[in-house]
Amino acid sequence: MNEKLLQYLWNFKIFKNFDFKDVEGNELQILNFGKWNFDSGPDFLLGKIKTKDLVLAGNIELHVKSSDWIFHQHSGNREFENLILHAVFINDVEIAELKQKNIPTLELKEYIDESLLWKYESMLKENQFIACERIFIPEKIPFHFWEESLLKKLDEKSTEIEESLKLNQNNYEAVLFQNLAYAFGLKVNAPIFKQMAESLNFITVNKIRQNLTQLEALFFGMSGWLKNPEDEQMKVWKREFDFLSAKFNLPQITFNPKFSKLRPPNFPTIRLSQLASLYHLNQNLFSKLISAKKITQIYEIFENVKASEYWNNRFNFGKISPVEGEKSLTKDFVDLVLINAILPVKYTYHKNFNENINDEILGFYRNISPEKNTVIEGWKSLKVPVESALESQALLFHHKNYCQRKDCLNCGIGLQLLKK
Repeated sequence: MNEKLLQYLWNFKIFKNFDFKDVEGNELQILNFGKWNFDSGPDFLLGKIKTKDLVLAGNIELHVKSSDWIFHQHSGNREFENLILHAVFINDVEIAELKQKNIPTLELKEYIDESLLWKYESMLKENQFIACERIFIPEKIPFHFWEESLLKKLDEKSTEIEESLKLNQNNYEAVLFQNLAYAFGLKVNAPIFKQMAESLNFITVNKIRQNLTQLEALFFGMSGWLKNPEDEQMKVWKREFDFLSAKFNLPQITFNPKFSKLRPPNFPTIRLSQLASLYHLNQNLFSKLISAKKITQIYEIFENVKASEYWNNRFNFGKISPVEGEKSLTKDFVDLVLINAILPVKYTYHKNFNENINDEILGFYRNISPEKNTVIEGWKSLKVPVESALESQALLFHHKNYCQRKDCLNCGIGLQLLKK
């Protein structure tokens, strides 16, 4: 037993019965268990009890042991002056101060189901995919769990985007560019691509976006790949990058995208060329994405995006590949870009003045295929239905913020399982 679990049981009224008697044998009715207080002071505020034919209104303090009152130094603390009840798991010592003030002590040990304690302790000790794996039942997932979890994740991401907006003078186009760069980098190069995008003044990108060669030269040059050209096309890119460096006073920083642990189609050379293509083909990219009402409209924007012709028979500079063909974006990749960049920015842009944005954004996620990774496979092994990005994003958020931290007492699923 720990204090957090005791507070949890009190808040959700999870007891074998409610025929409470204080440690002196007096009947005790809990008319109002109070409001859980997460700040300093008593654990539950605005409670109400009936004892010895008196109705008392005030605050309630919970402890694992009654002696914790002393160890926590509550004596003389003004925040505890309006106390009406001391509820403890074990009454190991009489607190003279409380007895003098006629504040009853309620020992809860006999009112709590021992199997519930066993469940909780076993969950915390488990080293499996999720702590409650042995007792998990998909039917215990609360109603609206998916929508609420995804919206929490979007709000979390929105906070990050709003911080970026402050740094970019509220320039949504610049922030979109940075988030798209992050998404195009995938897991390995995401932070590197984003740092590169953040180091650039988006005005530069905007001014040269009509020239695909210059856009590629900008990205390749910033990556440090053009210092020693190996063929004629690289020489062209180097000339353009040198020109852009002088004209726009580009930062003298070299980023070094990684190739290791990547399949060739995900090489940074290919992804940066495709990112350049996206901006070259869509002069009003931000407005197109923000105004899109249907998922098909966004898919159309990416339909013709592909790496430039140089990459038709290459994955890296100067090295001819036996695999030939245009390197277009796959639907799975576009879905990842939608999930990780476009929809969070779209949500942030609309949330303060479009009252229907929650439903609209959730509708987009319902029409996107779910991600494929070990976390989602773990949920699937527990028979959890994962049919769209709505479910997969909700489960990824929940696993990160509750399951990995073993925060079972604040988990909606954990609550249902413990009550079972």
